Amino acid sequence: MQLALKIDVDTFRGTREGVPILLDILKRRASGATFLFSLGPDHTGRAIKRALRPGFMEKVGRTSVVSHYGIRTLLYGTVLPGPDIGRRCAALLRQVRDAGFEVGIHTWDHVKWQDGVAHAGAPWTLWQMSLAAARFREIFGTDAKVHGAAGWQMNAHAYRALQQLGFRYASDGRGAYPFMPVIRGEIVLCPQFPTTLPTLDEMIGVDGVDESNVADKLLAITGQDRRDHVYTLHAELEGMKLAPIFEKLLEGWAAQGYELVALRDVVDRTDLAKLPLCSVVEGAIAGRSGTLATQGPPFLAEESSQ
Repeated sequence: MQLALKIDVDTFRGTREGVPILLDILKRRASGATFLFSLGPDHTGRAIKRALRPGFMEKVGRTSVVSHYGIRTLLYGTVLPGPDIGRRCAALLRQVRDAGFEVGIHTWDHVKWQDGVAHAGAPWTLWQMSLAAARFREIFGTDAKVHGAAGWQMNAHAYRALQQLGFRYASDGRGAYPFMPVIRGEIVLCPQFPTTLPTLDEMIGVDGVDESNVADKLLAITGQDRRDHVYTLHAELEGMKLAPIFEKLLEGWAAQGYELVALRDVVDRTDLAKLPLCSVVEGAIAGRSGTLATQGPPFLAEESSQ
């Protein structure tokens, strides 16, 4: 069994402080991982617009956003100018790659993408993705092969852009197993390897789960559902305040027999030609506000041949 560790790096602080901590943990545990970077400005403070979204303030209260992100980060893009993550942290990003970890694209501007992509047109969507692709090429000297959307937010144009920009695979949504996405009847030739497990911030504060027992709760899930998984963690959470929980998870997963790997390792052993065709739908995830990209039902052979 393989368990892919997908690390979303959302902010300037998460990049500078959380990523080095995660590198140390992963090296000591001999674990693989995929780091997906936000490569443009950190405008985290503009997320205040989500305050009216159903469930958002409840999640903020449960997960202690200020303690994880810090006051300064929560002012970026409003009172304080948003630092350019890719420009200011380029050397650190290359250090991640040079340490042997997979690197890819999370987004250009995390808040702008997460809050804007659902209703955006093709030009806006392609422009945002192209900015991130160009910055990635500038930093690493090569094109990105893996994409993981900010907030698991996508639109039809974004799926098409994955193919246009040459991504080999992506992990843009939530689901149960790898699939080839079908968007409005169109097959997009960029396979999806969705996040299959709940995240810590979705679990903490719900049904009696807190920081003291969340690792045990998650390990109980993987102990029962013994198959390949993709787990999404965040540099701002598991790379900082929740780092001890992450170490406990790594130890527990190893004891359960999981090989801790990067997404590319799961992809390399997957026969992409045999992946099922599945629609992508907007769905709700317990513990998270709003809707996000989720895996829909597979198409029957007769349907996919029409």
